[in-house]
Amino acid sequence: MIGRFAPTPSGRMHLGNLYCALMAWLSARSQGGSFIVRIEDLDAGRCRFEPHIEKVFDDLRWLGIDWDAGEDPDTFQSRRSAIYQEHFEKLKQVAEIYPCYCSRAELHAASAPHLDDGQPLYDGRCYRAWQDGSPAPANRHPAWRIHLPEEEVIFTDLVMGEYRENLATQCGDFILRRSDGVYAYQLAVVVDDALSGVTEVVRGADLLSSTPRQLHLHRLLGFPEPTYAHLPLLVGADGHRLAKRLGDLDAGMLREMTTAPALIGKLAASLTLIDRPEPLTARELVQHFRWNAIPKTDVRSVVG
Repeated sequence: MIGRFAPTPSGRMHLGNLYCALMAWLSARSQGGSFIVRIEDLDAGRCRFEPHIEKVFDDLRWLGIDWDAGEDPDTFQSRRSAIYQEHFEKLKQVAEIYPCYCSRAELHAASAPHLDDGQPLYDGRCYRAWQDGSPAPANRHPAWRIHLPEEEVIFTDLVMGEYRENLATQCGDFILRRSDGVYAYQLAVVVDDALSGVTEVVRGADLLSSTPRQLHLHRLLGFPEPTYAHLPLLVGADGHRLAKRLGDLDAGMLREMTTAPALIGKLAASLTLIDRPEPLTARELVQHFRWNAIPKTDVRSVVG
C-alpha cells in the first residue's frame, strides 16, 4: 500500500499537523507500505513554499518520520497545472462542467441551505443559465463547476465507520477550476492520489465531507478508489480546534518544550494505542498501531 501526507508549506508545522503525519506514517509502515509527502501549494501566490519547505521536512525528521518520495519537483502541486488541465478536459467528456460567474459575496448572500462546514450549498443558478444558453456576464472570468447527480455515495471510513452523502442535496455542484485559473483542491488531490498510486488517505475529520466528492471524481475518471481514515481532531483545553492562525503550538515551540519520544508517547496514550504515556520513538510505536483503537470523538491536546 501507499499512504501520503500533504502539508501546506506556510511555515513550521503545528501539533495537529504532526499528529496527522504520524498517524499516516504509522499506518503505512505497520502494513509494510510506502509513505510519500506531497506539498499542497496550489495557490502559489499565497503559498510561498521556498522559505518554508525545509522547515516542514525538518519537523517531520525530528518526529522520526521518513518517506519514500517527496522531495522532487513533481511533489509540488503548483507545478502540475498541465496535468490537472488534462484531467479537467477528460471530465468534460463524461460530466456536465459549466461556467459559474457568481462572486463570493453572491454565494454567501444566497438563501440556500449550508453545508456542515458552514459553506452555502450552491443553488445552481449558473447551471440553469448555462442550460438555457443565457449570455455570459461581460468582463467577468468564470470559475468552472461540476453538476452533481441525485446519487448517494457510501463508503466505510477506517475510523468513523460508514459515511454517506447525497451528492446533489448534501454536496452541491462544486468548483473544479477557480476564476483565476487555479485548479481546485478537490480535482488536484484526486488526480495526484491516483497518479501517485496512493491506496490510503489519512487526514482530519474536518475533511470527511469532502470524500464523497472526491470518490465521485475518482469514478468519473476511472481511477481506483483509495481507502480513507479520518482522524478525530486535536482540540485545545477549551475545545477549539488547534490551528496555527490561533497561535497554537508549532513545531519550533514543541521542540523547545519536549522531546519527540515524549510527545509521541503522549499522543499514543491519548489515542488509546498504549495504556499510559511513556516515551516512544515513531518506530517503536509501529507495533502498537491499530485503527480500531482510535476514538471517533475529538481528542484533547496533550501539550500546552
